Amino acid sequence: MLLELKGIKKKFKNNEVLKGINLAIDKGEVVAIIGPSGSGKTTLLRNINFLETADSGTMVFRNQEINLAHPSTDQVLSTRRHMAIVFQNYNLFKNKTALENISEGLVFGQNMDKSAAKQLAEKALNQVGLLDKKAFYPSQLSGGQQQRIGIARATVLNPDIILFDEPTSALDPELVSTVLRDMNRLAKNGQTMIVVTHQMSFARNIADTVIFFADGEIVEQGSANEIFDHPKNERTRQFLSAIAEDY
Repeated sequence: MLLELKGIKKKFKNNEVLKGINLAIDKGEVVAIIGPSGSGKTTLLRNINFLETADSGTMVFRNQEINLAHPSTDQVLSTRRHMAIVFQNYNLFKNKTALENISEGLVFGQNMDKSAAKQLAEKALNQVGLLDKKAFYPSQLSGGQQQRIGIARATVLNPDIILFDEPTSALDPELVSTVLRDMNRLAKNGQTMIVVTHQMSFARNIADTVIFFADGEIVEQGSANEIFDHPKNERTRQFLSAIAEDY
């Protein structure tokens, strides 16, 4: 077991966004989380990576149990060294080149030598087919290219797990396939991933486990075949019926 979540709860004022989430993920597993907008999917990812602080719950990661409501600084830093996140809106530094967006985190976050960081960044860019864009700034790149640089940044240190928060939602339709191709490559290489997505074809064809998330809780989970072809919960069936043309 690589990652286990136990009883994660989160409120924003009177809105209970996460209602006690329990989830276990094995090394190499690809988990797709689907469900209506506003159901708490992104909040779950942000709590796992300490971008927000849970009200209660624990996480076991790399055999270390962490109280998500009161994590220590060392626990947060250790988790982030081994867990990367790819955001839906790229989150690239506008005043840094593609290469710098990847390498500077290695230099300042990992205390890596600049030359070594540059070599790793170039390798990561080459893997997503963008080495020729290394001197380009985000404003000179398409949305798909920016997101692929975000993926390169996430993978550069071979994290144990990558969290993807709607990685294709901000892209024009014709650019979606380039990002999904890079994600498919990661999955085939055994990268553990949790992917919040509206791309049902990705969830159906790539994910080992599909989770239907609604109203702050996991309604149903299983294989792609179980969720898409034989859903047991009425709420799941309603959601899939509304988006049937997407999968």
